[in-house]
Amino acid sequence: MTSHDIVARMRRVFRIKKIGHAGTLDPMATGLLLILVGKATKASQFLMSMDKEYTGVVKLGEATDSQDADGEIVETKPVPELTQADVEKEMATFMGDQYQTPPMFSAKKVNGQKLYKLARQGKTIEREARVIHVSRYDILDFKLPEISIIVGSSKGTYIRTLAHDLGERLGCGGHLCALRRTQVGKFRIEDANTLEEIENMAPSELRTKLIPVNQAVPSVAM
Repeated sequence: MTSHDIVARMRRVFRIKKIGHAGTLDPMATGLLLILVGKATKASQFLMSMDKEYTGVVKLGEATDSQDADGEIVETKPVPELTQADVEKEMATFMGDQYQTPPMFSAKKVNGQKLYKLARQGKTIEREARVIHVSRYDILDFKLPEISIIVGSSKGTYIRTLAHDLGERLGCGGHLCALRRTQVGKFRIEDANTLEEIENMAPSELRTKLIPVNQAVPSVAM
């Protein structure tokens, strides 16, 4: 299910056309999606610019063309006898500000064309690297060849690229095989409702779930 699919279902729930979201999730990803209803859609750019948190799983030893499990495996290598400390040492090098080149399999547009459409045609074009900020890159579970991770990052960070690059630095390649967004700004997934829960709510209960836009966005941003 895509983020666009969820917006379409929310339009049926709220019976209003003006509904959007604040930040697309990759097809493979699950987790938190902020839904904007009515005039709140005007706040989308501010909400999309907030820092985010993700949990995920990196599989070492296999590199894919999309840098995640949705792609085709393009290279396999044996995984060295790494310790958790070895991997954490490399992860620490990703902390702070850095340049990151968007992957070809992404929705980013170059000269009006979405990169993933070009990638499906077998084309690779030059992409401009952009500045991102990584505030957290930690291990939650260590069971080679898979590593469960948690990442805190700025807008526009590709977590699958972090996974791919980590594999490259460890000398065995790697890709992201699971991803879940757990936080956007001050909004956490523990406080969210599932799509099914929202679709089964009565109108009176739905109204209690709507957050006034001035509580979500500082007045200076509107």
